[in-house]
Amino acid sequence: MILALVYVAVLASALLAGGKLSALADLDLRRSWLALAAILVQIGVISVLPGGSHLLHTGLHLLSYGLLGAFAWSNRRLAGVPVVALGGLLNFTAIVANHGVMPTSPAAAASLAHTTRAGDFANSAVQAHPHLLFLGDTIPTPASWPIHNVFSIGDLVILLGAAILVHVACGSRLGRLGRPALA
Repeated sequence: MILALVYVAVLASALLAGGKLSALADLDLRRSWLALAAILVQIGVISVLPGGSHLLHTGLHLLSYGLLGAFAWSNRRLAGVPVVALGGLLNFTAIVANHGVMPTSPAAAASLAHTTRAGDFANSAVQAHPHLLFLGDTIPTPASWPIHNVFSIGDLVILLGAAILVHVACGSRLGRLGRPALA
């Protein structure tokens, strides 16, 4: 939930920097069905049907990242998309190294309310012997915040890429930095 608020703040920042949010409708996104399918798969295995075969859930979770990677590749020429893809690759790397689950640091997990039932698929969890933990969910927001969560380095890179994409697409002053002025 907090990530959704951060993305709303990115949209607001583009507007405040003189951008036009309506320009986002003009983005020429290719193969957007890949991103939609990936999101639906993740919602399905994490929230709707978390119980059942861990192997199936892990496979579907990894498949969703493959779909997102294909979507990013199809749109790699859009400003910010390569940065988003790098963030996704960092997350995917940590997930693959930990057998389909994003590792979470014990300290970060301790600050959260746990809602995953025993036996359900958890896309992010404390591992007994995590690999590449520095790429995992190790960055907590302050526990005093009303919407508290943990993030990975990859999540932050994805956010940066999304901010670049939004600011450039909207033509904000920030999105025009480093670009030559039109004559």
